[in-house]
Amino acid sequence: QVQLAESGGGAVQAGGSLRLSCLVSGRESISYAMAWFRQAPGKDREFVASSAWSGRVNGGSTSYADSVQGRFTISREDAKNTVFLQMDNLRPDDTAVYYCAAWGGIATPPKTFDEYDFWGQGTQVIVSS
Repeated sequence: QVQLAESGGGAVQAGGSLRLSCLVSGRESISYAMAWFRQAPGKDREFVASSAWSGRVNGGSTSYADSVQGRFTISREDAKNTVFLQMDNLRPDDTAVYYCAAWGGIATPPKTFDEYDFWGQGTQVIVSS
């Protein structure tokens, strides 16, 4: 079993920055691909970014949703079992609950939320104009 705990959410003005953290704990917790998803009120949960585990064939590779490409950066410190999402130049449409997710597959991490094995409780991000 793997447990995920997000932190770092909050309220900022448009153009500001936030850094989300996801602490991963549990058996072999570092050997997972990690991703961030978000869900705005009344909308489906959507993919934000992913990072493949360095031990995989495609290890270390990252992927981003078009809407955040160039503004958000996913990174991980496996020695600290932590995944980060640096969010810069935030916009009001980035407002959502952000979730950390872990996937134990060996291929490129998927972009559909129902393929992920473990989830955190989410952290709220509010961006005002």
